[in-house]
Amino acid sequence: EVSNNITKQSVKDACKAYKRFFKSLANKPKFKSKKKSKPSFYNDPIKLKVKKKKVLIEKVGWIKINEQIPINVKYNNPRITYDNKYWYLSVGIEVDKKQEELTNISLGIDLGLKELAICSDGKIFKNINKTKKVKKLEKRLKQKQRQISRKYEINKIKKEGGERCQFIKTKNIKKLENTTKLIYRKLANIRNNYIHQVTTSIVKTKPYRIVIEDLNVSGMMKNKHLSDSVKKQCFHKFRQYITYKSELNGIELVVADRFYPSSKTCSKCGFIKKDLKLKDRVYRCPHCGAVIDRDLNASLNLSMYKLA
Repeated sequence: EVSNNITKQSVKDACKAYKRFFKSLANKPKFKSKKKSKPSFYNDPIKLKVKKKKVLIEKVGWIKINEQIPINVKYNNPRITYDNKYWYLSVGIEVDKKQEELTNISLGIDLGLKELAICSDGKIFKNINKTKKVKKLEKRLKQKQRQISRKYEINKIKKEGGERCQFIKTKNIKKLENTTKLIYRKLANIRNNYIHQVTTSIVKTKPYRIVIEDLNVSGMMKNKHLSDSVKKQCFHKFRQYITYKSELNGIELVVADRFYPSSKTCSKCGFIKKDLKLKDRVYRCPHCGAVIDRDLNASLNLSMYKLA
């Protein structure tokens, strides 16, 4: 049994999404299928009660929790999610902004595929997908997927009259599919944790403003040679995390215009090199003779970016 608030909230969410779409604040909401979407459901914040290491969920009852949720505070938008291994309860609570002394540094961040982020102060955050741990997990995932496809082929039943073939899902296939889900979960957690570490270390430098570029990720995903690498870098998550962390610490976040030529402009003299190609990893200025790394040059230009 589930609460009727779950159905009501899904309708409210759809209504809110369409309102944002008609105001040109977001893209058109997409239908979420059961196969692809993350299993989750809503809980009424009024009916959510918290004790020491326990929480009351509608129609379920009192459940033990591993981490203590703040007591006697106003909860907002509680959601229960499942990640193929554990159940999580996430709640929103109001927190006062931190008023810390900030430096007079304007920090530019250039996101890329070779390295995750290159900052204008010289810091380089490596690509986590090139590490041995991630590569080993991806290799294991491919092996398990091959095993599943082979087992499906063995258990295939051919039908007469040009109908589609029927596949029988055995217990061994179900076991292998569960192991692949756990590998996907582990990879997602490694990437998510790394993005949290990178964004936190950037915010801890306490610049008065952070400048990032407005990347056309959907356009980049159309390139069949780069789409897999772009997906693994999680650029949207990076922007999402840096936005809320900078807001929490009182840092101004500036998103540079999508067509701002940060890579093509020389950071020393301001000359725009229009014939710069993607394979050129070192920027050589024909005007002043400056030789600098392409990504570092882009981050320096972003740090000096001025809003129109």
